[in-house]
Amino acid sequence: MSSNWAATVASLWIQCTSGSAYCFGIYSPLLKSSQSYDQSTLDTVAFFKDLGANAGVLSGLLYSSSGPRLVLAAGAAQCFVGYFLMWLAVTGALPRPPVPLMCLFMLLAAHAQTFFNTADVVTAVHNFPSYRGTVVGIMKGFLGLSGAILIQLYQTVYNGNSSYFLLMLAVLPTFLPLVLMYFVKVHPSDGGDNKQLLDGFSLIALIIAGYIMALIIWENVGTMGSPAHILTFLVLVVLLSSPITIVVRGHMRDTRVQYETSSPERTPLTNAVGPSEVTEQRKSDASLAGKSCLKSDSSAYWHEAPDRDAQMPQMGENLSILQAMQTCDFWLLFLAMACGMGSGLATVNNISQIGSSLGYRSVETSTLISLWSIWNFLGRFGTGYISDYFLRIQGCSRPIFMAITLATMSIGHAIISSGLPGALYVGSVLVGVCYGSQWSLMPTITSEIFGLRHFGTIFNAISIASPLGSYILSVRVVGYIYDMEASTSDTSTCTGIHCFMLSFLIMASVSLFGSIVALALFIRTRIFYKQVIFARLQHSVIM
Repeated sequence: MSSNWAATVASLWIQCTSGSAYCFGIYSPLLKSSQSYDQSTLDTVAFFKDLGANAGVLSGLLYSSSGPRLVLAAGAAQCFVGYFLMWLAVTGALPRPPVPLMCLFMLLAAHAQTFFNTADVVTAVHNFPSYRGTVVGIMKGFLGLSGAILIQLYQTVYNGNSSYFLLMLAVLPTFLPLVLMYFVKVHPSDGGDNKQLLDGFSLIALIIAGYIMALIIWENVGTMGSPAHILTFLVLVVLLSSPITIVVRGHMRDTRVQYETSSPERTPLTNAVGPSEVTEQRKSDASLAGKSCLKSDSSAYWHEAPDRDAQMPQMGENLSILQAMQTCDFWLLFLAMACGMGSGLATVNNISQIGSSLGYRSVETSTLISLWSIWNFLGRFGTGYISDYFLRIQGCSRPIFMAITLATMSIGHAIISSGLPGALYVGSVLVGVCYGSQWSLMPTITSEIFGLRHFGTIFNAISIASPLGSYILSVRVVGYIYDMEASTSDTSTCTGIHCFMLSFLIMASVSLFGSIVALALFIRTRIFYKQVIFARLQHSVIM
């Protein structure tokens, strides 16, 4: 049963195990102790994780030339090699590698995520171009949930042995893409009922997120024995399997539509134009009308391309990566993402150390890491869905949501810097949701402004802003200030509010600056988005 629905479900399942980069807080204490790293060195290794997980230009180029299957296979190979060598190093099976070599292991392991993500997200956008905000939100949402899903499996099977967690990360995210990559292919469809079925995926995602949150809270407030862990994980597996019902419904709907359009009873025997010809004629007329209307005022925004025919993303001009990099919009988006994603990654990479300095127990920091996945999911999924709704119904362009979420992230960083009781919980909620929002908004905005032909390459190029911002904020700000504060202690560790206060005040300022940059992007693209809305209205006439 090969269809766009089967491709979507296969992509969702791959996404569910692809977020190993978000689990760094689980094994970073083992990495630090087994390799005798200080905080700055650990943050340097974390930077290469962020670099690998976001520098996906190669995966975009490979997708454009070879399609999703080879991309998934290449990702699987990198995942296994990177995590397996890291596991051998922390268990002592390999002599302790020098820091540059460990950084290479981490880079390989994390780089696999960009290959999985590119294959899944780009395929989904091609399959559902009219609902790109929704499908990007769903795909990115399941990637955000993957950290919590992997942690649930780890707690069920390995019961807290973090060295085996690295082995699990080497095997599971390698095996699943190899099994499912046959189904991940492009089947473009703009059927009228697509939104209803996509909403089914959204509902399942929300149910899974709610269930995982309930498990996390249960683990934090009570004691969960091994039988309970096994039972609750089996329920999670059933929930993760439930999207297959949408594949069946989608296949039945598509079969019914094909039967109705090809039925002899519905095709006149005269020389009159048949239904399919009528549809094609309506499409042609609407397309020409849209092009004519949009062309008249396109130069108001597209100064560098005044003869662009149409602003409907899949109908307009598709920019190459070099053409995109020559526009101001590319660099505004890049700078906003460096501020938002960089500060978000700096938070999650150091969340264990932040909790430790504030006196949180290890179970509480593990809970924070798991909950981060939930907030990350809500931001990715919710913002994609909401921005689609407001674009279609209210005419609000997506960059305004980017400005709002970055401003909210600034508040979250300020709350964490206060060090008040419970501030880390509240602040991590705000930062996690807003961080996830950037990962939903950025690819969608990229596909709309620069087109779909080179979408995978361009959005992965902009994603490099994430590790760049993370390196500056995590290594040069958070790690440096922490080590400076810890140098006054006999144990080389820092305890108290002062360990991270200045760092998070700086990140709050950086996020606020990113919000201003996103606002500039909103002002520059407001005319363009009015044209997108008009073109989509024209497109809906033919459906």
